[in-house]
Amino acid sequence: MKVRTAGHYSGIGGLAVLEGVMMRNRDKYAVAVRGENGDVSCRVQHYRAFLEGSVLLRIPFVRGIFVFIDSMRLSFRTMGESADMTEEKEESKAESALSGVLSALMFLVSFALAIGIFIVAPFFIARWLVTYIRSDALLSVIEGLLRILFFVAYVLLISRLKDIRRLFGYHGAEHKCINCIETGKALTVENVRASSRLHKRCGSSFVLFVMLVSIVLFFFIRVEHVALRLLLRIALLPLISGISYELIRLAGRNDNPVVRVLSAPGFWMQYLTTREPDDEMIEVGIRSVEAVFDWKEYHKDTFGREYA
Repeated sequence: MKVRTAGHYSGIGGLAVLEGVMMRNRDKYAVAVRGENGDVSCRVQHYRAFLEGSVLLRIPFVRGIFVFIDSMRLSFRTMGESADMTEEKEESKAESALSGVLSALMFLVSFALAIGIFIVAPFFIARWLVTYIRSDALLSVIEGLLRILFFVAYVLLISRLKDIRRLFGYHGAEHKCINCIETGKALTVENVRASSRLHKRCGSSFVLFVMLVSIVLFFFIRVEHVALRLLLRIALLPLISGISYELIRLAGRNDNPVVRVLSAPGFWMQYLTTREPDDEMIEVGIRSVEAVFDWKEYHKDTFGREYA
């Protein structure tokens, strides 16, 4: 079992897109995809973060809310870009505007569905059990465990789709590229292949942190009115996101025993949301990294290593 060894924080992050990888470094991001003809194409763009420069982004437990919104915006944008690139077509300005509107609608629908499946459904199932279980504390724990169970079942279900399996392969390539860089290895196909596909700053880990934090937080909520209790679960999501962001940020910058214990559930989840990529997927990941990040300069500054 390959588990990520301690590495140095690089600041680069990314995600898997349709037939490719997006990598972001500060105010630039690159989307690299393998087109229908087998060639790799790469598009680099500047990105203005949500509330960029705002003091809110420096406040612990608050900044995570806006970072989450920002990551969702970029995810939907790059998913649309990768779809256009794989089909090898250029969008007109009108098509681009329409694509933006559709992405926003998709985000709202996806968010509503996520609330329904992972918040509302477990809540009412737990409420149904009140006939058999009188302990509110135990019901809160059961509700949280149901939420995690639903998420795992959802991931397992969609992983049966061929396109999703390929997406998970690119997700693995993204992690492997970052781990290769952060552990001081030259960014080559061979070194990336040998690197771990698990990473502490993964979005899958963040989602699991959200669910675990919600169990702890909801455990202490004592409200009798059912509708108000459900409303509080939805209203507290920003706070839960903020706490979860600080935890995953801590995990991404440290490697002490406590952090390793906190990171373990996220690693387990990543075994479901990532797959071992093939060399062609790794090549796409490398192309995306090199478009926005000078890993050789990073190795020189961090490890004192120079390349010819």
